[in-house]
Amino acid sequence: MSPQKQVIVSGGFDDVRSQDLRFLEEAAKLGELSVLLWPDETLQKLTGKEPKFPLAERLYFLNAIRYVSRVIEADGSAGFDTLPKNLKVDVWADVEATASSARKKFAVENKIACHIFKADELKGSPEPPPMPSAPGRKKIVATGSYDWFHSGHIRFLEEVSAYGDLYVIVGHDANIRLLKGEGHPLLPQNERRYIVGSIKFVKQALISSGNGWLDADPEIKKLKPDIYAVNEDGDKGDKRGYCQKNGIEYLVFKRTPAPGLPRRSSTDLRGF
Repeated sequence: MSPQKQVIVSGGFDDVRSQDLRFLEEAAKLGELSVLLWPDETLQKLTGKEPKFPLAERLYFLNAIRYVSRVIEADGSAGFDTLPKNLKVDVWADVEATASSARKKFAVENKIACHIFKADELKGSPEPPPMPSAPGRKKIVATGSYDWFHSGHIRFLEEVSAYGDLYVIVGHDANIRLLKGEGHPLLPQNERRYIVGSIKFVKQALISSGNGWLDADPEIKKLKPDIYAVNEDGDKGDKRGYCQKNGIEYLVFKRTPAPGLPRRSSTDLRGF
């Protein structure tokens, strides 16, 4: 069996959205995927402003994505259209929007294949298949809207997944509007499920089919979880009583960011 090709993508990956995840997912189908992550100064040089999220937070986010094998921090001398000489790379993946003749020239000169993804190839929000797991692990559910996904969400999912296989049930669009008002959600349910399901701490992401604070009741009854996990903000709607009635352990997690990272809020990021 021949070894996997070494694939690399490079960029700032500031404020990762579903389009970025689709790019990383498709790039990972070409081989083992590494991300060369630009430092803050390189990103600022390109955009003319400070990145929305600092390097440490961007690094944490990318390392949590199931399609990424490793993240390499580029040094301050990193260029937009070159790769470090010491990297073993077979394929440099890119998208039409950032592809350039300089990148193609560098790839040719260094005997690296250049794969450019067209915008049409990265459309949609396919449902990520369930992640593999070891037998005998407990089953956990978490629920929520996950409307502007950020490092705080990842930290919660990371902490919860330590207790077993994590199934995240994302609230359907109509119910999010019912609970939060018009203008919500910002992203449609399939896209939110795709984003959450792309995180390696999540066994599987589903969409709720019920209503109210316990809109995930139909899915919970099918899954028969051992644990229902919420953060402090989600400890409402008599979820505790629901779990007592159904013999499910109820765990409430504090909203604590990953070490060294700032506390994030979807409301603040979204602006409403």
